[in-house]
Amino acid sequence: MVSIFEPYRMGDLELTSRIVMAPMTRSRALQHRPDDDTVLYYQQRAGAGLIISEGTPVTQEGRGYAFTPGIYAPDQIAGWARVTDAVHAAGGNIFCQLWHVGRQSHSSLQRGGGAPVCSSVRRARIEAWGFDANGVASSLPATEPRALETEEMPRITAEFVAAARNAIAAGFDGVEIHGANGYLFEQFINGDLNQRTDRYGGSIANRLRFPLETLDAVSAAIGGSRTGIRLAPFGRFGDMAAFDDEEETWLTMARDLSARDIAYVHISDQETLGAQAIPAGFVDKFRAAYSGRLIVAGGYEKDSAQQALDSGRADLVAIGRPFIGNPDLIERYRHGWPVVVPDRATFYSGGQRGYVDYPVYRAPSP
Repeated sequence: MVSIFEPYRMGDLELTSRIVMAPMTRSRALQHRPDDDTVLYYQQRAGAGLIISEGTPVTQEGRGYAFTPGIYAPDQIAGWARVTDAVHAAGGNIFCQLWHVGRQSHSSLQRGGGAPVCSSVRRARIEAWGFDANGVASSLPATEPRALETEEMPRITAEFVAAARNAIAAGFDGVEIHGANGYLFEQFINGDLNQRTDRYGGSIANRLRFPLETLDAVSAAIGGSRTGIRLAPFGRFGDMAAFDDEEETWLTMARDLSARDIAYVHISDQETLGAQAIPAGFVDKFRAAYSGRLIVAGGYEKDSAQQALDSGRADLVAIGRPFIGNPDLIERYRHGWPVVVPDRATFYSGGQRGYVDYPVYRAPSP
């Protein structure tokens, strides 16, 4: 059996293990760009086989949470360049997760206080982290979105392409398109929410058109070997509902992705986010339909990650929250050292506490 600690070749990258640090929003970028603490945070965790960055908005329109660092402005690109330099200097690899939240936003985060965009005009019954009338960051009901016009779709795709090029210019080893968690691409894939009558709505092929067009455009711009995508089949996070041809939609996506030479597909199970789990057996169906490299995520730790590899269900396993409290997580797993449970109260609280102050393990003196 292959160990989670064995190196893995992914395109031109040599990963030091089969464990990926999953993308995790931390809301620490007070100026919406990486700062010194961002650099330190990622450098501390460079022992992961691959780091996938926190969700990184491709434009202001794509932002749904205050204090998340973008990848569309020169100062943001420069900030991320410092992050990637630090990760590479520590022997790590890092992809940038490209993010557009669609309707999961508030007008205070949008240019000119406008409405966020979506496949339809249905408001998400969620809270967005925006700014109240006094300019204080607060949890606020998501604003009713407007439906994107058919002729706007190429604009959004072009913004992802520009962000991908910015990420490569900043030194990232590749990008991951965020197509999960009820964000913009899933708002088109979901047959309950997407009630469009143009070429981006109705049939499975039409609902998959937007994410696949964008994936193809990004791949053409920076190379398929540097382009991945994250999906959450049967996802309910972000006020997403079930729809009639749900399983066939995701298996069609799997088959369509098999026809593309990309870095990986990253499947996220949302049970740890408080949503329903992916139905039993479905990941195996997806695996059978998709012939490329597969990353799985969703509550994995050392033993369950090894089981995922042993079963052939995945090539790599993404782990999230344990990396927050254990910057040296790989070494702790490798040596059987204690694993710290991170403090949930500091996940999004701002400042260094709970962000860059978790120590590496020091074995007691004999």
